[in-house]
Amino acid sequence: MTAAYVPPSLGSVEQVRAGRLPRRITQLVVGLVLYGFTMALMVRSGLGLDPWDVFHQGITEHVPLTFGQVVIAVGAVVLLLWIPLRQVPGLGTVLNVVIIGLAADAGLALVDRPDELWLRTLLLLAGVFGNGLAGALYIGAHLGPGPRDGLWLGLVRRTGRSVRLWRTTIEMTVLVVGFVLGGTVGVGTVLYALTIGPTVQFFLLSTQVQLDLG
Repeated sequence: MTAAYVPPSLGSVEQVRAGRLPRRITQLVVGLVLYGFTMALMVRSGLGLDPWDVFHQGITEHVPLTFGQVVIAVGAVVLLLWIPLRQVPGLGTVLNVVIIGLAADAGLALVDRPDELWLRTLLLLAGVFGNGLAGALYIGAHLGPGPRDGLWLGLVRRTGRSVRLWRTTIEMTVLVVGFVLGGTVGVGTVLYALTIGPTVQFFLLSTQVQLDLG
């Protein structure tokens, strides 16, 4: 039976002092670039997005911004919500806000939406499972959560309520609002919801960097 991944609880300074920093920063950046690119693959599949990307795509229908620019703007706004929660960002948190959006726009510029359903299905599968690997890479670098993850982590810490409650509440809210705004909900949304947790957990066991916490 595979052991569950338990992330260490580190402050911003502790994250930097925990050793193997060049390796961890490299893994972080690779993970963030891959995360943004795989988001673009899911967009181009046209078969459904994860809840936050439904929200991002919905916003693009109403503002003169690209998908990646909306991702960056929403990430920055969510990061401001950390202030009353007394969440402290790490290096990975700040880079997350910028790099993922830029990588998403680059992916959208490089990949066109195919007409054939089987090709769109391949894009969706590559996007979903590649996204799981990407998430494991940047989480396993131990340089701070992304702004969206930090939001529910902060709410859990401040209220004492469960992770399941806050994460479900937030993701259902952005999903519904995004759908109303015009974001794409489909089979990919369901597939992502069912597989992203186990996929990230699977890859984390091999991608997390061992830290020097002595």
